[in-house]
Amino acid sequence: MSSDLVQVRYTKWNGALHWHFDMTRLGEDEYGIWLGAPAGTELRRGDSDVIKVSPAFAALMPSGLWTAVFWTAVFNEVTPDSPFGYDVYIDVCTPPVWDGDTVTAIDLDLDVVRTFAGEVRLEDEDEFVEHAASMEYPDHIVAAARAAAAAMVTAVEANEEPFDEVGRAWLEMARASSE
Repeated sequence: MSSDLVQVRYTKWNGALHWHFDMTRLGEDEYGIWLGAPAGTELRRGDSDVIKVSPAFAALMPSGLWTAVFWTAVFNEVTPDSPFGYDVYIDVCTPPVWDGDTVTAIDLDLDVVRTFAGEVRLEDEDEFVEHAASMEYPDHIVAAARAAAAAMVTAVEANEEPFDEVGRAWLEMARASSE
């Protein structure tokens, strides 16, 4: 990467642009590369105009343990007017691929979330089933996505790192960039 600005791009299996936004590289640790977004970051979906303006958040692009399916995680700031109801949001996806200052992953629909109240749940299983059929996800991708989602539910419920203090520390760095 040649600068601190990183373009984050998620696509769908069929290549359609999904969520995309810009972040700043915060650093790297044993879990992967951490990115930060200050309050007011504009989030877009597909070719649309701004969908949401976010509070500060940090994102983890994991490294190591690469398989066909992986995940990325977002740690959100709690604010009264937040458009997000989750302090942790995990996208089950293909491994993030870096091309210069752009990181791209294919979103595989399944999401693991932890609400601000501490409830952990798997979301968008219906979307996963629909897209697995309509976009013809290979069987090994379906199996790997389900396994990744189950592993993430367990890790988040147990507050395994980086889903406890580590994620919060990187979120503080992202929040500080808002001030």
